[in-house]
Amino acid sequence: MNKGAAGGLGGGAGSGPTAAAAAAAAQKQKTLLQRVEGDIANIVDNFNHLVNVARVNDPPVRNSQEAFMMEMRAARMAADSLLKLVSELKQTAIFSGFASLNDHVEERRIEFNQLAEKTDRTLSRVGEEAAASLKGLESHYSSSVQKIIQNPQP
Repeated sequence: MNKGAAGGLGGGAGSGPTAAAAAAAAQKQKTLLQRVEGDIANIVDNFNHLVNVARVNDPPVRNSQEAFMMEMRAARMAADSLLKLVSELKQTAIFSGFASLNDHVEERRIEFNQLAEKTDRTLSRVGEEAAASLKGLESHYSSSVQKIIQNPQP
């Protein structure tokens, strides 16, 4: 059952807090899987005892004792430890989701920063081209015949 103990973690080698968090998550997942196996083995054991105790070929006193044992085993099968484990698994899933969400947000932030830089460069280039075009038009206007005709020199 431990085949995919680290399968849910992000790939790639890393260092620092991310690698430490990944190692801690892998260890926690391994521990939780071991607990699941132990709890399931306990439930199977209790169920086997219930089946063994359920025989009805003994005297009445023995039957009442066995009925009590059956109730006790059934109560144990309610599996408090499995309920706690499910709660821990939910918490782990929620907090692991936050880690992947943070990674996704960081990727998008970097992507948008690159896009903003590209847009700034494009706007700067367009501004420079517009300024150069405006200079060219001004020089052309100042040397044009239209200006001389409109503003005759006295």
